[in-house]
Amino acid sequence: MLKATLHADNPEIRPLLLKGNFGLEKESLRIDGGGFLAQTPAHFADNVHIVRDFSENQVEVNTEIAPTPQEAVDLLEGYTAQVQETLRHMDEREYLWPFSNPPYIRSERDIPIAQYTGDEASKTVYREYLSDRYGRYKMAFSGIHLNYSFADELLRADFALSGYDDFDRYRDDLYVKLAKKSVIYGWILTAVMAASPIMDSSFVEKGKIGGELFQGLATVRCSELGYWNFFAPILDYDSAAAYADSIQQYIDNGLIRYPSELYYPIRLKPRGEYGLQALREGISHIELRMVDLNPLVRAGIDVRDVLFSQLLLVWMAATPDEVLATKDQVQAVQNFKNAAHYDLKTVKIVMPNGDAFSVVKTANKLIDALEEFYAGFGPEVGECLAFQRAKFENPENRYAWKIRHEYGAGYVARGLELARKLQADYLNE
Repeated sequence: MLKATLHADNPEIRPLLLKGNFGLEKESLRIDGGGFLAQTPAHFADNVHIVRDFSENQVEVNTEIAPTPQEAVDLLEGYTAQVQETLRHMDEREYLWPFSNPPYIRSERDIPIAQYTGDEASKTVYREYLSDRYGRYKMAFSGIHLNYSFADELLRADFALSGYDDFDRYRDDLYVKLAKKSVIYGWILTAVMAASPIMDSSFVEKGKIGGELFQGLATVRCSELGYWNFFAPILDYDSAAAYADSIQQYIDNGLIRYPSELYYPIRLKPRGEYGLQALREGISHIELRMVDLNPLVRAGIDVRDVLFSQLLLVWMAATPDEVLATKDQVQAVQNFKNAAHYDLKTVKIVMPNGDAFSVVKTANKLIDALEEFYAGFGPEVGECLAFQRAKFENPENRYAWKIRHEYGAGYVARGLELARKLQADYLNE
């Protein structure tokens, strides 16, 4: 049986490995000058790149496709600047909350469901369903989704070496295998981009405003307290159709109602609107959904983390297929949750081959493999891998550590100061 794998050692393929396409989706809550969620309607109806996520006060910026990590981040900043300009001119000035964890929440009324009408009314119906099933508090988490696709130039060149006689099947098989490998190794992305260790007490105790809460987690939204279903998803990675059919089974069994309700850090996407039939007809890209908002950089995501995501994805696509049993998929969910912890020396990653080591040790072994694979790729790649390794060698290099120490006391008050500073920076005030 044919298995799609990038021919990374081929002299025609190797120079093309890092040719790809990036798209970023960033969610941010709008807040007022007191650190409460804004209760005004959204004012971005004319811009297809600035939309609403779950709630009316949750802005989502979607970039076009960019050929490099830096260009993707630049696009994200450009649209964020447009949002900031709009917020400056509101009757009462508003700001973008810079953290994944929300600020003060008085009650669920602070999280109004985004209102759609006409042909889009079903979007509000879906949000009402999510509100009933999971609660609005959980929907107040914000983050970034990183979309990646291999450049057509790379895929066409590799297809010629693949033994496949159908390009669409080759491409789909490669992405399905990539998703499967991401189940095994994607936890490292949770670990390196975790940036939400502190919460306001009002998130867990209704009406208790202004207390800081640390629960031993580096990212709450990626932990067991965040975006997960009530079951461990077991998906079929044999083909695009099998993958879509395995999601459909959860709908048929009543465990979820919509395909997008399957909360998993990895998602395969078709061109156009997400749906299972579209997925069966062709995979366009892979979506990484575990990225926290990083308040330490203006864009909310460090360009080196975007590059590292690409390096991991390309390496996974170029390494041999692996067996992924049901027990391994169940364990993979736990691996992702363990990687969300604050102290990564106290929790373990269990690999399909039975290896079980701390997140720190397993991450260092994985970065060893990446360094060997990318030998000779130049200083930018080497510096990126060294930047990620430093997070595991010394916890003080991790975003969550820095954020806890800088914002752990007076979380919302200090976060509001940062929100004002970031807006002024965008607007050159």
